[in-house]
Amino acid sequence: MDDGDATGDPPHPTEVDRTFDWRGWILVGAIFVSFFVIPGILLAYPHFGTVFGLGLRDAYLVLPLVPALVLGALAVWATTRP
Repeated sequence: MDDGDATGDPPHPTEVDRTFDWRGWILVGAIFVSFFVIPGILLAYPHFGTVFGLGLRDAYLVLPLVPALVLGALAVWATTRP
């Protein structure tokens, strides 16, 4: 284990695991939903009515908000390693 040097610098890790595993694929799926599925729903929303029980103005506010919050939480979860 490297304890740093005489100048007081913190020790440097020798190897960092940066593999793209299942957490990365979940994050890619959430990005796909956020950038393609939700805008597609918003484009088609006036044609199929108020299926979600929201008015048009509410749909334009709420539908992008939900995946944005989920994407933010997933990004934090995917970048933290146990």
